[in-house]
Amino acid sequence: MRSLFTLLLLSTAFVSAQDTKINELGKSPVETKFVSGGHIRMDLCSSGIEIVGTDDSAVRVSYHPERDSVRVRLEISGDHADLRLTGCPHNNFQARIEIPKSSALYVRMLAGQLDVRDVTGDKDVELSFGQLDLDVGRAEQYAHVDASVNSGQLEASAFAVSKGGLFRSFDQRGPGKYRLHAHVGAGQVDLR
Repeated sequence: MRSLFTLLLLSTAFVSAQDTKINELGKSPVETKFVSGGHIRMDLCSSGIEIVGTDDSAVRVSYHPERDSVRVRLEISGDHADLRLTGCPHNNFQARIEIPKSSALYVRMLAGQLDVRDVTGDKDVELSFGQLDLDVGRAEQYAHVDASVNSGQLEASAFAVSKGGLFRSFDQRGPGKYRLHAHVGAGQVDLR
């Protein structure tokens, strides 16, 4: 009984030791440790953003040009991270977000260009206006894939799908373990 209590106490201390809150204004890069295989939720400002999976156990946000108005909020609790990028200027602003390669990803962005690559895991990505480029890896990795565009182009070469026009979508099931959801209101979805 005593060893069970000690184990419980140590595991609680370990989980709370990993909790992090970052709120940086006008600072690039911003970086903190994060576990591989975790869940990352992102709410991103309109701009050009690339999300890249790396071998590091960290989340790193960098951007250019540096601006005092850009705010990076990052909250980590165990294997869950919540990232908000706000205050981005509207002219030629680029951000790069590096995350562990093995991550479940949930991303929402109003407008711009969003490029996601080298990430293995569930992906739920939506962009209201603009272009979404998503490297999906092998099609066999996915148990369920759905992608749609209200107005524009849907290219999914990894799944042998190409559609254009209004209200285009596709839905496929497969033998894998991951889920992929991609949506753009007006613009282009490219799953490669």
